[in-house]
Amino acid sequence: MAEDTSRETPPAGLDDDEPIPLAPGLPPEIASPLAQFEGRKPPAPAWFDAALARAPERSFVPVLGANVELLTWGTRGKPGLIFVHGNSANADWWSFIAPFFADEFRVAALSLSGMGASDWREVYAFETFATEIHACAEAAGLYENPEKPVYIGHSFGGSQVFYSAARHPGRMRAAILIDTGFGGPPTPAEMEAWRKEEARAGRAPQWGGRPHRSGPNKVYPTLEQALARFRFMPPQRAGNLCAADWIARRSLKRAPMPDGSGEGWTWRFDPAVWTKLDRTGMSDLSAAATAPMVHIYGDDSDIIKRHGMAGRGNELMAGIPRIVVPGSEHHVMVDQPLALIAALRAVLAVWPA
Repeated sequence: MAEDTSRETPPAGLDDDEPIPLAPGLPPEIASPLAQFEGRKPPAPAWFDAALARAPERSFVPVLGANVELLTWGTRGKPGLIFVHGNSANADWWSFIAPFFADEFRVAALSLSGMGASDWREVYAFETFATEIHACAEAAGLYENPEKPVYIGHSFGGSQVFYSAARHPGRMRAAILIDTGFGGPPTPAEMEAWRKEEARAGRAPQWGGRPHRSGPNKVYPTLEQALARFRFMPPQRAGNLCAADWIARRSLKRAPMPDGSGEGWTWRFDPAVWTKLDRTGMSDLSAAATAPMVHIYGDDSDIIKRHGMAGRGNELMAGIPRIVVPGSEHHVMVDQPLALIAALRAVLAVWPA
């Protein structure tokens, strides 16, 4: 996602795509990949335009007092797939992926609360996200087929899928994680240190880590300026600029300028998601999920290098089959979208038996 402010070094956490600080001197293709187009759309291959032409049905599902954005493709009654996005992202990250499955499946993608067009909450929690995913799967008709749906999650969304697979395995046929790193639940000592840090700063205690943002998202006067500020977290090159541009545009909304000079553009996500995220429910998740699971990830992913296959929390991933996508960093659907589609198709054709 895009940001203007640097972020503090994140603590270890089960969901390991927390914002990380931007290194100084990033090359333009990483720091501002869309600036070169000055608000114009980059050229796109035919397959990309054809996928977007299969536009989803858009609706909202009320869940625990918040309206949650839901996108659907395909015919009700077919086997179900539900896609869950990463941190600060939204359902439209799947809009050029999901149509490739709509002939054989009933496909859904949601924007978790606090992200996309979904409502923001005062407190976010893993169990709340699990409820949102399940409610959206039900609303999309994914349980109308005799087989339960397959849950698919990228990064932070993979953490939510893993949580659902561990806490509510009966809701799914199987789970597929895409480039999901696990740093392990915070220790009691880390939790206490963060609480003391907040007390010294005169702030209310946080749920599971130190806050990364305290102010609102910046409002940009023009769409061109907003698009120029889009970048990926963790920082990386945009493998397909047409995908990056689509994602950036769907991540923005109109907002009044702070000086009252009219309307500008700002990011949709709640900047305080990480501050308001209650992770206490993860502390006793000591056993691996019982639902069948596969992990697909990029061979050059910083998330996987940082914590995903080493360090505290790795025991949660023990024994899960792995599929490595060559030539991809963390955002596999942007770097190698057709390879990801092929990998998902192959997995779903033969698994779970």
